[in-house]
Amino acid sequence: MKRQLIVPVISMAVLFGCAAAVVSGPQNVNYPANKGVLYGTVDRADNKQVRELYAPGAVIEAVKAGKPVPPGILTMVLYKAQVDAKGDPVKGANGRFQKGDQIAHFVMEKRAGWGADYGPEKRNGEWEYRAFTPDGQANDKTDVGPCFTCHLKVTSTDYLFSTAMMKAAK
Repeated sequence: MKRQLIVPVISMAVLFGCAAAVVSGPQNVNYPANKGVLYGTVDRADNKQVRELYAPGAVIEAVKAGKPVPPGILTMVLYKAQVDAKGDPVKGANGRFQKGDQIAHFVMEKRAGWGADYGPEKRNGEWEYRAFTPDGQANDKTDVGPCFTCHLKVTSTDYLFSTAMMKAAK
């Protein structure tokens, strides 16, 4: 009688002692179905833009409570500012730039383990960035490298420039 050796099939991840890892990159970020709460607006005179900042309510509440920023998606919607005949931004009765055409959406998303394979010159904690067209389609032609570089300036607020606006949001 011949003996058969039965070998169980084991996944490669178990065999090599590793879990499925997420590769860093903008491809991880999807356009949000719901942008969340509008918590701030920024007029940018340097590039004649209006930027609206959105976050899930849970992120805003955590920041208000002084807790760490939880995983989530932050969305920045960019508009051209309306300009007058001289090319200066037009201001409304509230003193803010008036929105013109939508330019783009930038999304930063935080998830556990994201960014682990970036070096210190780029790593923004667990944040990733991606650009989208005004209609929500991925715009992978836009270089998000400057997002990482700029947000490295605010490590003390989990790489966010707008925590003060979140704390003041109603």
